[in-house]
Amino acid sequence: QVQLVESGGGLVQPGGSLRLSCAASGRIISIYDMGWYRQAPGKQRELVAINSYPGGTNYVDSVKGRFTISRDTAKNTVYLQMNGLKPEDTAVYYCNAVRGPNMYWGQGTQVTVSS
Repeated sequence: QVQLVESGGGLVQPGGSLRLSCAASGRIISIYDMGWYRQAPGKQRELVAINSYPGGTNYVDSVKGRFTISRDTAKNTVYLQMNGLKPEDTAVYYCNAVRGPNMYWGQGTQVTVSS
């Protein structure tokens, strides 16, 4: 069974930065599409960024130029570097892995942007 474990969330002031990590069991990072989603209170879960296999990235318009998704296959880890954080970025962030009919989710990590 594949497991995804997120870390790196926390409380940060507007304009600050955080780096989220998603560690995967097994070597799925190298062959799966890896994404980060977020869900704010009272809102639907939305795709924030995706790093597709074998290559290519996409971002939701609201984070373009501020967030960067990357993967380290040697460490079986996917990252989301978040710069210029805004209060509207506050949400639980989830890691996602997809390949064909197989989809896995992490448990989520809370990101709160507030002064």
